[in-house]
Amino acid sequence: MLEYSPGLAGVPAARSKISSLDGTKGILEYRGIRIETLAEKSHFIETAYLLLFGKLPTAPELTRFDQDLRNHRRIKYRIVDLIKCLPENGHPMDALQAAVAALGMFYPDKDVLDPKIQYISAVRLIAKLPTIVAAYTRLRRGDDHIQPRDDLGTTENFLYMLSGKVPDKVVSEILDICLILHAEHTMNASTFSGLVTASTLADPYTVISSAVGTLEGPLHGGANERVLTMLEEIGSVEKVRPYIEAKIKAKERIMGMGHRVYKVKDPRATILQGLSKRLFKHVGTSPLYEIAVEMEKIVEEHLSDKKVYPNVDFYSGILYQAMGIEPDSFTPIFAMARVSGWLAHAIEQVQDNHIFRPKEIYEGNRAQDYVPISNR
Repeated sequence: MLEYSPGLAGVPAARSKISSLDGTKGILEYRGIRIETLAEKSHFIETAYLLLFGKLPTAPELTRFDQDLRNHRRIKYRIVDLIKCLPENGHPMDALQAAVAALGMFYPDKDVLDPKIQYISAVRLIAKLPTIVAAYTRLRRGDDHIQPRDDLGTTENFLYMLSGKVPDKVVSEILDICLILHAEHTMNASTFSGLVTASTLADPYTVISSAVGTLEGPLHGGANERVLTMLEEIGSVEKVRPYIEAKIKAKERIMGMGHRVYKVKDPRATILQGLSKRLFKHVGTSPLYEIAVEMEKIVEEHLSDKKVYPNVDFYSGILYQAMGIEPDSFTPIFAMARVSGWLAHAIEQVQDNHIFRPKEIYEGNRAQDYVPISNR
């Protein structure tokens, strides 16, 4: 008899050379390089290249990749028109998914095995997602869409398109590190969703649209938004203990705490906490940060024996809010980063492709008679 594993937990579904993690030791590596090293020494575009092509780029390769990205940031006016037609009270992830799916109609790159098409599709998607996110953020509140600037780096340009002002250097540097941290994370739900779609040899825009839809869920990328809501609901450091203890007693989920793989504190959460301290020295502290620190302490006090510690979502929302980013744009920013990892997996998948077709365990009735409608 087939053994059932809920959520495919522990079932190997692919072979990969892209990233690895050790949940017991809290180690995350992209192509063998520790995430702490990349956060300290790399930048998002270089990291995206590493994920996509399996090596750190040479100076000419990086220059070409960066220039190609700058040249493809703009989106078709009909994509802008599509975004304008979407409900202003809709969630930005829904808008992003719709726009990404529509991109594929303008760039019908169907030969997904062609390295040239793989490259240009990756360039377009990495370049255009920030433009789409910024456009919807502005258009839904009645502001004009701001065209990207080719002279600005990726994170500088994104923040510029949100506000119309060239951002502070410290803020853009911190956001760039955040994108590195969110760029890839082995076989998670959205990566698996993208792989299943890629295995059908669907075009890259369809693959990424599928992954974006999966990322939206509150148990995946949407958790960072809900963490912020939770911290605001708690309201003060004094109220943290009774709130957490009531949650534990009721056996309710604490957003931003715990991970399916990590049995120690998520290394990305550790880096994000350090980035929070750096940002707050620059722009002023956040009361939500103090609540979060107290919450981490109390959760560890009660749940360390169950290996429950902060994950990547716990500090990221606080950080983004301090940058002036709206809470429902947190997950789209996650997608802006993760698109490089999704594409790396999609390219890897089609090299030795097998369409996903897992088995199911049927538990329904058998050998039933058909009952005419007059007798039902």
